[in-house]
Amino acid sequence: MIRIHPFAALRPPAQHAAEVASDPYDVISTAEARERAAGKPRSFLHVVRSEIDLPPETDCHAPVVYEQADRNLQAMIADGSLVRDPAPALYLYRQIRDGQAQTGIVGCVEAAQYDSGEIRKHEKTRPDKEDDRTRHLLATACHAEPVFLCFRDAGGGDSIAARMEADASGDPLFDFVAPDGVRHIGWPIADPAPYLEACAGLDLLYIADGHHRSAGGSRAAAASAAKDPGHSGDEEYGRFLAVVFPHDQLRILPYNRVVKDLNGLTAEQFLEQLRSVGELTPAAAGTPASPGEVLVFVAGGWWLLRFPAASIDREDPIASLDVSLLQDRVLAPILGIGDPRTDTRIEFVGGIRGTAELEKRAGTGGVAFSMHPTSADELLAVADAGEIMPPKSTWFEPKLRSGLFVHEFERIDGARG
Repeated sequence: MIRIHPFAALRPPAQHAAEVASDPYDVISTAEARERAAGKPRSFLHVVRSEIDLPPETDCHAPVVYEQADRNLQAMIADGSLVRDPAPALYLYRQIRDGQAQTGIVGCVEAAQYDSGEIRKHEKTRPDKEDDRTRHLLATACHAEPVFLCFRDAGGGDSIAARMEADASGDPLFDFVAPDGVRHIGWPIADPAPYLEACAGLDLLYIADGHHRSAGGSRAAAASAAKDPGHSGDEEYGRFLAVVFPHDQLRILPYNRVVKDLNGLTAEQFLEQLRSVGELTPAAAGTPASPGEVLVFVAGGWWLLRFPAASIDREDPIASLDVSLLQDRVLAPILGIGDPRTDTRIEFVGGIRGTAELEKRAGTGGVAFSMHPTSADELLAVADAGEIMPPKSTWFEPKLRSGLFVHEFERIDGARG
């Protein structure tokens, strides 16, 4: 039984929403954040990338960075850039990109359900990134950015998606188009009870994007509870902010690969090696039409590599992924990429950047791979199997904007992540 909780959101007034809303902390660099926030004092980048307000040589993980984030958050509350709703509520958040919409429930989920596996993950987390998020949470006493969760909806007229569609009306809390062309709309939910009941009928939630935020939320909850003599289990710090979407609304783009060289092979030798792996035919730039296919750019031309269908074990949720097929059959044995997490010869390029970016990065001496996107069903199958996705398997688009909803929790003296 999934428990979702209303909360009294800290959020921008409608007239400031577009100004406040920002890219999430983990998709842009400090330099990009500094540039995008220049001359924009209301931008939430001042909270999630607070190092931009400190000298350029400042270590991004120094204590002063987290202290600055809290100062900036409090300043935004003081000047009215963010206001606190008077009572706990649930909200709807819709994103529209290229005519495709996804609508989710904004609320708080329990760190305990993350710890128990009822909120399932599919990625490994890095301790240093967990440390960063935990420190940010405890310094600001808020979940500044929501985790992107999904669920399997029942479908039909009684589905959660149908209820959201019916309730996504009336005067919105915000409605604006971001610089990347994505439209963002939010509404308050007048009666949260049906949503609480519907979520209670779910057995599981799945992390689509935000594994480090989830891990940080869990660690911050544990650290706060350990130092709270009055801990009851019903504190706000025991919950973290999320937007929960039906899984069939998600838009997953491919996460493409570029290798800097051909591991000592000529282009012709490399292509001959590919022919031993599968069917290889000349092709045009683009995205593969079907699973089991990869588009390859080498020596100025594009080729379609099709792995033999009979050789793919579709019952194995990991080995059957296109990113696994490429790694196991091409990257490791032919190009010598043993560990894509650490090998400096490989880089990963989000599908949003297009094939022209792949051609540019591969140049004349490297090779690029345009992947078929991992599906939401494949992602959930991996999570259900208790497995971990290969690195850089999914690129979710559009990203949740930061600063539109903030969840505050209790400050506990001495809590350290």
